[in-house]
Amino acid sequence: MKNIEIDEELYQHIASNTQYIGESASSILRRLIKLPTESTADLVVSAEPKIVEETAKEVVETQNSPVALDTNGSVFNYINKEELAMQRGAVGRFLLILAALYRVHNQQFSTVCQIRGRDRLYFAASEAELAASGSSTKPRQIPDSPFWVITNSNTTRKKMMLTEVGRALGYNEQDVEDIRDLL
Repeated sequence: MKNIEIDEELYQHIASNTQYIGESASSILRRLIKLPTESTADLVVSAEPKIVEETAKEVVETQNSPVALDTNGSVFNYINKEELAMQRGAVGRFLLILAALYRVHNQQFSTVCQIRGRDRLYFAASEAELAASGSSTKPRQIPDSPFWVITNSNTTRKKMMLTEVGRALGYNEQDVEDIRDLL
């Protein structure tokens, strides 16, 4: 297997197309560019230039299309544990989990803006709103969403925030625990 470096935007696009927990980046890319599955890849000896050109065009079109949102699914269908493990730290994992929650629950996600600490907001629709709620909040935008979250809190606080988000979005207590434990 070969390793390649890709920019953050492309990485987020690939991650946003995860269909099940544990799906590899190779499987996602194969599906997006309509290559045969890994088990049948060795049967393909060569491709005609026209097919390659059409496939490249489809990839570009896919990259430029808006991210599809699933309002009927479960967040566990959109979180890739391999991708979580590749994140450098808790903030990266935290943002990835929140992005998956937004993707599945985009219609109700605004309810998380009501989750707050004693003295500050945790979520908001703008960076300025979070920055005004306290000093050193380090607001970051939740990927592929219009919402922002504070990131200058310890991992225990981030887990508590994920717990509250899971409850606000209607998950049962076991699923809330599982979401929290992804961090």
